[in-house]
Amino acid sequence: MKLLVLGRDGQVGTALQKLLPAVGDVVALGREGADFEVPGRLAEIVKRERPDVIINAAAYTAVDKAEREPERAARINAGAPGELAEAAAKAGAWLIHYSTDYVFDGSGDRPWVETDATAPLSVYGRTKRDGEVLIGKSGAKHLIFRTSWVHAPGGNNFIAKMLKLAAERDELKVIDDQVGAPTSALLIAEVTAKAIELIGEGRAPASGIYHLAAAGETTWNGYARFAIADAMARGARMKVTPERVLKVPTTAFPTPAQRPLNSRLSTGKLREALSIVLPDWQDDVRLTLDALIAEPTS
Repeated sequence: MKLLVLGRDGQVGTALQKLLPAVGDVVALGREGADFEVPGRLAEIVKRERPDVIINAAAYTAVDKAEREPERAARINAGAPGELAEAAAKAGAWLIHYSTDYVFDGSGDRPWVETDATAPLSVYGRTKRDGEVLIGKSGAKHLIFRTSWVHAPGGNNFIAKMLKLAAERDELKVIDDQVGAPTSALLIAEVTAKAIELIGEGRAPASGIYHLAAAGETTWNGYARFAIADAMARGARMKVTPERVLKVPTTAFPTPAQRPLNSRLSTGKLREALSIVLPDWQDDVRLTLDALIAEPTS
């Protein structure tokens, strides 16, 4: 199979390039090769490359900045994926696209299922939801993976930031009223590779939306405490111990974009469709720590 990866330089795109050559011939393009802000460009690329599966890992992910750039966020997160889906439908290709827990309003305390009503609180969440809708209307064969709290060794990394601050400061204040599951770019790429394998074998899951997140749940505070404790167990020197990661509410850190408090995602539909077991979030985080702790943290 020929696989077209868009957004190759992001966290998920980087992980995809490591795993997908095992399941197909990969063409990976970054912004310079596939500009999502140029109408018609994506359709041209699909027509030229004639892929069997398109994997869209590109997105506008600057959540707060999106409040100031709603039109640009809408073009990248909604208009471009819609165009890509229409091109996929014409080419008879599958489209795999990534979405987010931010499509929900964060109310309640149960995990969200795929059929729950969306009610995004931010421009980012709204544009990602609109992208889902356009893909669904396109007629393309598609898999939309909604995920949460993505981490990887490189890029804008919460874990690396916490370890750096813990090595420098005497205490940290981290939000404790947002709940979700940290999910690695590697896990997302592994699930994507499994889905592509099934497509190639003629056993593709049904088109639609699937929730993809590591098992279990935590808060950002619990996440930070776990990362620091694990780093210390590996010999990293920290001034802040887990007990000195203080619990604060979301209101302690006002942001332009409102964050959902409940980011729990029910993954039963995905696990059944792909016959997979998703790892606990702690084990998934340890894989990122394996890469980060290879370098000194202080």
